[in-house]
Amino acid sequence: MKLVHYFDYKSPYAYLAQEATFALAERAGVELDILPYSLHIPDFLGAAEVDTEGRVLSQSRNEHQWRRVRYSYMDCRREANRRGLTIRGPRKIYDSTVSHIGFLWAKERSGEFRTFHDTVYEKFWRHELDIEDPDAVEKTLGASRIEVRGFRDFLHGEGRRRLEEVKREAEDRGVFGVPGYLVGDELFWGAERLDRVAERLGLRPPPSAGESVPGRTP
Repeated sequence: MKLVHYFDYKSPYAYLAQEATFALAERAGVELDILPYSLHIPDFLGAAEVDTEGRVLSQSRNEHQWRRVRYSYMDCRREANRRGLTIRGPRKIYDSTVSHIGFLWAKERSGEFRTFHDTVYEKFWRHELDIEDPDAVEKTLGASRIEVRGFRDFLHGEGRRRLEEVKREAEDRGVFGVPGYLVGDELFWGAERLDRVAERLGLRPPPSAGESVPGRTP
């Protein structure tokens, strides 16, 4: 049996779900296939850009969207603080395409892509990595001991085609948000559904499974 997991580096909910996702796959003894799913956040939460002081420079959100965004980041920071992680609200809506193609490159060229994956998440949410910057992503690949020769050609050619293919296949299977999980053809959305994923994998989840891992990003 295989567990398919969809993530997006710009989703704080997906970030908080990573440790539990890897642990579940290990506990169940199943293959874990991790795939990037690039969200287009303005479609459902509008867009905004702020300066280093938090002042809004431009935005296209209504009041409901602002309340939802503010709560989401507060909720995620609250959980991150409990785990010793850092989540700082991004200053704009990022396009995670470059970092996701970097992930596909790492996954295909190294049996251990976890270092790159964890580093991108940690540094992005600390405001130490621009996931739109090819130089920064390439540097992170190299620091993760992943071959970088040929990455730029992959980024501008085959990698983009591959990422679109992953997104198309995901949406054909019903995926619309992250963290997303597929066991066979059954879709689960949100880290709070990890206990149900565990059951689907034939495990009895512990009482605390998923209860301290907030949410999902549509």
